[in-house]
Amino acid sequence: MADPVYMKILVIHGPNLNLLGKREPGIYGTLTLSEIDGKMRAKASELGMDLAIVQSNSEAGIIDAIQKDDYDLLIINPAAYTHTSIAIRDAISSVGKPAIEVHLSNIHRREEFRRKSYTAEVSLGQISGFGAESYVLALIAANHIISQG
Repeated sequence: MADPVYMKILVIHGPNLNLLGKREPGIYGTLTLSEIDGKMRAKASELGMDLAIVQSNSEAGIIDAIQKDDYDLLIINPAAYTHTSIAIRDAISSVGKPAIEVHLSNIHRREEFRRKSYTAEVSLGQISGFGAESYVLALIAANHIISQG
């Protein structure tokens, strides 16, 4: 039997996600960010992954986390920066690590301005619309991507 693939995953939560549970629960659900992080840690443990989780309301904070380059794969929910930040897009592109974009809501069923994603252009894929499970699905996809080599 082959050894499990060890991987370090960086998870970045963008602006206002620290308000989950209180912020527009009809759109984003009632789980807090801490509860979502707990779901991710449980799944990551099951998959043999090491998670580093960062939440930042600052574009610069997100870029600094991406540029640390001490991870195998990035899972990112850029939140509102999805639709505005060429700088975050460029940071993802510059480090050369695989990335998965995640959103709690289905951004393609929302306001027109939310349908454009700069970060999707430099990500392997996008998972959106499944609430907190979007993050769990991203971990499953990360496991598949890394194990494929």
